[in-house]
Amino acid sequence: MWRFIFKRLLHMIPLLIGVSLLTFLLMSLAPGDYFTALQQNPQISPDTIAKLKAQFHLDKPWYVQYFYWLKNILHGDFGYSMAYKIPATSLIFQRLWNTFLLSFFAMIFAWGVAIPLGIWAAVKKDSWVDRACSLISFVGLSVSDILLSLLALWFAAATGWFPVGGAQSPIHDLMSPLQQFWDFAHHLILPALVLAASDLAGIMRQMRSNLLDTLRAEYVTAARARGLGEGWVIYKHALRNAINPLLTIFGYSLAALLSGAFIVENIMAWPGLGRLTMEAFFAKDSYLVVDCVVMATALLVIGNFIADILLAWSDPRIRLK
Repeated sequence: MWRFIFKRLLHMIPLLIGVSLLTFLLMSLAPGDYFTALQQNPQISPDTIAKLKAQFHLDKPWYVQYFYWLKNILHGDFGYSMAYKIPATSLIFQRLWNTFLLSFFAMIFAWGVAIPLGIWAAVKKDSWVDRACSLISFVGLSVSDILLSLLALWFAAATGWFPVGGAQSPIHDLMSPLQQFWDFAHHLILPALVLAASDLAGIMRQMRSNLLDTLRAEYVTAARARGLGEGWVIYKHALRNAINPLLTIFGYSLAALLSGAFIVENIMAWPGLGRLTMEAFFAKDSYLVVDCVVMATALLVIGNFIADILLAWSDPRIRLK
């Protein structure tokens, strides 16, 4: 197992290098840079702009800029954000933490609700419970994240039950620690629910389908023939095998949450990595864009890696070599 973990970690290195190299190339193909807009300001002399470009190596070809960036990354330095005028390291990790919390609580809600509902729908097949769960799945998969985010903003503005945008109130720093916690949680609830909606619908439908297929298997029929109770048959024999395929899609679920988080963050003004990426892109802050894309890629790879570990733990028939 440790050998497998080490090999997977080594595989991350060329992937992250390839993603960062491609992002640098695409950013170089875009017209202009951060200092292009500053050239229109008569208060900034051309000599000053030339010195700033030289300081950030923007006067050199893109591949030379890339090697300077890579050299700094190897020393733990994510560079300097020209748009925000602060080191990119502190900025990225602050936004990354917000995205992680948003995705984490959305995932906890989606899986925590979808698995029991999927089991209930399979056990009560063709009942009103099954039809209600099917309706929830249909709505969750049909409504896009964009439309759902807009509806959530309208609901928050109309009712006043939730704040509209942001991760904290203007007086957050004046609150007590407990009040700050509840203030952050209050801002987090609505974006997390919106982000979890489509993932919940997909997982619930997959759980129902897997359990129905497993309940028709011969070993389940044999367990019933031995006189075992229906509850014991479902939760001891059928459920574990039915849930294994869900573990394989855990990494894809995390990928969907992160891609969905980019949409939800930008529409609902949640200060996460996705919103930071878009702000940096429109400001042509090229180094910050590459940093954000690489961090998002690393999260996706880690999600797939965790899915492999969970699958091996859940199914003893699988051997990772």
